[in-house]
Amino acid sequence: MMQRFDIVVAGGGPAGMAAAVSAAECGKQVAIVDDNLAPGGQIWRGKDIPATAKEWQARVNTANVTYLQGARIFAQPAPAVVRAEQNGDHLDIAYQKLILATGARERFLPFPGWTLPNVLGTGGLQALVKSGLSVQGKSVVVAGSGPLLLAVAAYLRAHGAKVLAICEQAPFLRLLTFATSLVTDREKLRQAIAYKLQMLAVPFHTSCWPVSAQGRGKLESVTLRKGNRTWTIVCDYLACGFHLVPNTELAELLGCRIADGKVAVDEWQQTSVLNVYCAGEPTGIGGVELALIEGQIAGYASAGEQDKARAFFHERANRRDFARKLEETFALDPALKELASDDTFVCRCEDVPYRALKHEDSWRAAKLHTRCGMGPCQGRICGPATEFLFGWSAGSVRPPIFPTTLSCLGATPELTELQETR
Repeated sequence: MMQRFDIVVAGGGPAGMAAAVSAAECGKQVAIVDDNLAPGGQIWRGKDIPATAKEWQARVNTANVTYLQGARIFAQPAPAVVRAEQNGDHLDIAYQKLILATGARERFLPFPGWTLPNVLGTGGLQALVKSGLSVQGKSVVVAGSGPLLLAVAAYLRAHGAKVLAICEQAPFLRLLTFATSLVTDREKLRQAIAYKLQMLAVPFHTSCWPVSAQGRGKLESVTLRKGNRTWTIVCDYLACGFHLVPNTELAELLGCRIADGKVAVDEWQQTSVLNVYCAGEPTGIGGVELALIEGQIAGYASAGEQDKARAFFHERANRRDFARKLEETFALDPALKELASDDTFVCRCEDVPYRALKHEDSWRAAKLHTRCGMGPCQGRICGPATEFLFGWSAGSVRPPIFPTTLSCLGATPELTELQETR
């Protein structure tokens, strides 16, 4: 089946919603293709969402945007057509303009015990709690890097968890410089102060990270290191993520230029591929505010309303400066490359240990010799890890970019449908 729209937005997070609303309010027929059941993405899901999220969700509804829920784009079967899997069947979606708002995911770094049950991503544990997991009375260590640590720790504590420690790998002086820079951004400063006040009773360690997790069958304790000191904390959960990685797979599949791990865009958020735009975290990790601004610019520009798009240029420049500071502040300590032992699984889908990878010279060689990156996650976990550990780049992206059924992958668009699309 083929559906046609003027503008298709891949992703229903803040950037995707802003892009879709902006284009729809210009009179365009717009669809959001998203694998969630409701708009909001990973950051705005569940009942505990801010007023800003509710406002944008309401605007999506009133702007008459078609929301294709539970649909995940995995291929491009023809020019100006993307294919998604929805409810076990394929859905071909034709567009005149395409806006990529595919968000980001957590970066995981392997260390002994990181595959134990109850060792979870920082955002992953938060998402589970939003979906109904009870952490009432559970002891949690939050570790890794990025502003998400404080936010998630505060969220878990508000839901009854006992947060025993927050461990940030970035050094204190970099965090202090970053905090000082927030003085001119009242909203960010207010958020930071609020989180810090909520977590005053919780030890906050800088230049600190987990070196191992222990347990029989599931997590029982985690060992932390700060300088020359190591100590072990008994806990129920370890929430650990080392900042975020842009989701660029769909952009790469479409042939968009990638620079420094991000989708390259011009002033209108247009990629190197004609009629394909990109907004939000795939263009660089910058937070919700930047995602909303870039989404609106992409939405207006794709609808041919350049003057409306241009009105956001100044604010985008300011927010990109904040994104640059984020990247500098939470740059990973090279010492983290030494965490994995020879027996530590780096590719958890295919059970590939560090010893099998350390003598390879490229991502391609590792895949050929060990199957690293060839499991269900398609390298989304081990790819960023090996890039940090060994400096490898993932290379080309081929369909399907997500696991799908053979019937969806092999379906051929009807000739008449393709002719009508052109």
